[in-house]
Amino acid sequence: MGKSHHVKWDEKATAAANARQKLPRLVTRYFADVREMLAKDPKPAELHRLRLATKRLRYTLELFRPCYGPGLETRMAELREIQQLLGDVNDSAAAARLLAKSMREKAQQARVDKFLEERAERKAKEFRKHWEEVFDAAGKERWWTAYLGREARTPGRRV
Repeated sequence: MGKSHHVKWDEKATAAANARQKLPRLVTRYFADVREMLAKDPKPAELHRLRLATKRLRYTLELFRPCYGPGLETRMAELREIQQLLGDVNDSAAAARLLAKSMREKAQQARVDKFLEERAERKAKEFRKHWEEVFDAAGKERWWTAYLGREARTPGRRV
């Protein structure tokens, strides 16, 4: 998840042709990046980078809504679910950092820290389970790439 991956669009091609050509590779890179990061068993706070990458992918796909049918909406709903799960992890990690700075009583701070840390860990496990069993289940990456690589609709044209 190091540097972001920039896509060079063919300015002479249609949006639909660019989508068909570039989006499957973008999704393949996303799957690879998430798998790579999860293989390192990241701490909950480190998962925020995955949330940002998920957001970036979803926003990119939204630009190409006119080029695809309802199957794209189904896929974006799955991305929103991943983003929400990762958001839950980040909320706990961020709250722990924020409260650590503002609480004066050490005993109370320790209890709150422990609660939020455990919640972040629990949410991170929920995310990982969903990723492995649903989002990245057998054949799912192919489900994404085959759909995105198919003959895309030309915006404004009924298919």
